[in-house]
Order: sequence, then C-alpha cells, then structure tokens
Amino acid sequence: MPTKTPPATVKRIVKARWRRRLGPVQIGGELGLPASTVHAVLVRCRINRLSSIDRVTGEPIRRYEHEYPGSLLHVDVTKFGNIPDGGGWRFVGRVQGERNREATATRLQSRNHRYEPRLGTAFVHTVIDDHSRVAYAEICTDEKAATAIGVLRRAVTWFADRGVRVERVLSDNGSAYKSHAWRDACKELEITAKKTRPYRPQTNGKIERFHRTLADGWAYAKLYSSETERREALPGWLHFYNHHRHHSAIGNPPISRIENNLPGHHT
Repeated sequence: MPTKTPPATVKRIVKARWRRRLGPVQIGGELGLPASTVHAVLVRCRINRLSSIDRVTGEPIRRYEHEYPGSLLHVDVTKFGNIPDGGGWRFVGRVQGERNREATATRLQSRNHRYEPRLGTAFVHTVIDDHSRVAYAEICTDEKAATAIGVLRRAVTWFADRGVRVERVLSDNGSAYKSHAWRDACKELEITAKKTRPYRPQTNGKIERFHRTLADGWAYAKLYSSETERREALPGWLHFYNHHRHHSAIGNPPISRIENNLPGHHT
C-alpha cells in the first residue's frame, strides 16, 4: 500500500489512544491527520472501540480461553430481589408494585423492624465453563460457604454426567470462597482453587457477562406474577441458553463445545 500510514505515525496514534483514550477527531487534530485516517489505523490495530481497552491500564484487553471443557470453571453469586404476588414495579409501575409488596408481605408476615415489607433475596449461584460457556445455576437462600460448596459439588457432578472432568475453579475473594471449608472441598474434589485479583472483576469477566444475560433473559425478561413463577422458569431458560441460544463469542450454542471438544479429542 503506497499510501499506508508510516509506522512512526501509527505508534503515535496508538500511544494517544492507549494513554489518554482519545477519539479519532482529537488524535487527528493533534497529529494533523484526517480523522478517517486515524480511525483506519485504530481499526487495523483492533482498538477502535474503547470497550476493547482496559480502563485501568489503557492496554488492549487480552481475552483468553482455556483449551477444553473442564479446564476452568468460573463461580460467583448474583442477587435478585424476590417478586411480590401480582408482579414487580418494573412491569406494573411503582404504585401497583408497592401495593403488591405490601399484600405479599402481609401474607407472608415478612417485615423488618420498621414494619416495612421485606420479601427477601434470591441468591443465584452460577457456574460457567470457561471454554464452552455452558452454565449451571441454582437459586439458594444465602451465599454462605456451606451453600457455595454444595452448589460446587452438584455442578461438578452435573458436568461429569456430560463427560466433563473439572480441573480448576476460579472465584472472587468473597468470604465463602476464602474459607477453609471451600479450600478443603476443592481438595477433596481434586480441583485446584484459584482466586481473582482483588478489585479486578475483569478477571472473572465471563461470569459477570453471564449475569447480565441472566438478568435480561430470565430475571427481568417478562412479567412474572410471583417469585415462584420466576424460579420455575429458570431451568427452562438455562436449557435454552446452553442448547439453543447462539453465543456471540463462539458462534454456536455453548453445549456444542462440550459435545464436540472433550478432553482427549479436542482440536
């Protein structure tokens, strides 16, 4: 390409993008270049989107993926407020939503010390396989170590039934995952327990992204007339996610990577 931007200029463009997160117009103004030229350079370097750059370091995000199913599981907990009978405020509005909360709290006799309605929280323990993105989830009443360990044991069995042997598990630094009980359970299951870097949720980014999908696709996807109805919908949605929903990162349903790429014959 006879008109290709010189390497020295490319380095200056990339440096401005990394260090100060400037856009094509600002960089072009500083370097005396058309914004279209700067944009073309950023596209070639794959840093044309700010979402591709780490907010802390300014460096391009380096995405990783373990080679085969079971090499690494991500575990975490996400929380959703329980839905009152008749539906929550997101669908029925603030006024009717508050009436539903009051009526449900009265029926359940569930109020705090100020006599305000308290419907409780659904603690959704989630497990994601790093390679395939296949997901396992359970709704529990808390996020204590004993509960997290129970979920892990059942998840390991669930994956084993599908021919996947779990080797490592990655968690954040929550109290349940820092406990001796969690460490001992992983040792008993012959799994290497790993932790994310403190204050770096990007390390567990796959499961954080799954939580957004879970919220949009299941928790707040439609009007549920009760918390029981929403909980009963979770297994069906998980089946859809694993077997039928094409994952944007892999191009196929997650289960396809387990069926076609198990340890011992992965490509």
